[in-house]
Amino acid sequence: MIAPTTLPAIRAASVPVVPLISLDQLWFQVSGTVCNLRCRHCFISCSPDNHAFWFMSREMVHKVLEESAAMNVQEYYFTGGEPFMNNEMEEILEDTLRFGPATVLTNATLFTPRRVEELSELCAKSPHRLELRVSIDGPSPEINDPIRGEGTFERAMAGVGAAVAVGFRPIITAMQSWPGEQMPCMLQAFRDALGAVGYDNPRLKILPPLLIGEEAERNRGYTPCERVTHEMLHGYDLGQLLCTSARLVTATGVYACPILLDYPSARLANTLTEAVGIDAPLGEAACYTCYTNGAICSNATTGVEPDAGCCGG
Repeated sequence: MIAPTTLPAIRAASVPVVPLISLDQLWFQVSGTVCNLRCRHCFISCSPDNHAFWFMSREMVHKVLEESAAMNVQEYYFTGGEPFMNNEMEEILEDTLRFGPATVLTNATLFTPRRVEELSELCAKSPHRLELRVSIDGPSPEINDPIRGEGTFERAMAGVGAAVAVGFRPIITAMQSWPGEQMPCMLQAFRDALGAVGYDNPRLKILPPLLIGEEAERNRGYTPCERVTHEMLHGYDLGQLLCTSARLVTATGVYACPILLDYPSARLANTLTEAVGIDAPLGEAACYTCYTNGAICSNATTGVEPDAGCCGG
């Protein structure tokens, strides 16, 4: 236990803060803001030429893994950017799986039969589970490609098919860009499209839009009313907020959560040991989406057990 589970006393400051109740999830911005795609909804505007945050080396990650060993971390997450642009990614995962279960958030467009076979071999020799979370933002090129780029649907689906062929059951993650009443049809369309590449009964996770970064330009930003206040936290289950159970490690410091990478207010400390003792501020508009939707970055999926994954553990 790292901090008490009760909400700190109301403070004079206008921005509410919440404690780290337990460090269940440790996230790594392993490829910084560098990505092989340029998605029109990316909340941290990742792209091939966004070098605001750089890659983490295997040595950097391993040092933090050792630092986390006594903190009762339940699972490790790797995000970016596109994690598989980091040429040490497989070695980083090999190290991580000695400490606990790992999840990689990826667009799957860099998956080759050789790469997924190597990942499957890592699973086979590890005592812990390796999950893959693949971002596909529509069940067809007509819906996905205007958001993620021309040809990305076919490339991502080919990557999913390759992963499924070696035993993975990836979590398919999509930002909801369609009206709520269309959800049943969209979910069925995803199932049909994924079935065509050999993935039956797929694990689906639908995310609300985060109205920052590229999405604020594509759609809209948050309104002044969309903010978390002290009053909104009275009687609220703090366990719904990722920042009460997670921290994000980057090449240049530790942040409250993976959504707020672009916000200096979310940078807590230089090291993980320092960061676990610092409350997370809820002063950014994107905190409102987590407040209303729960810990959207977790592996929870639509109607599927979150631990029914691949290989190991």
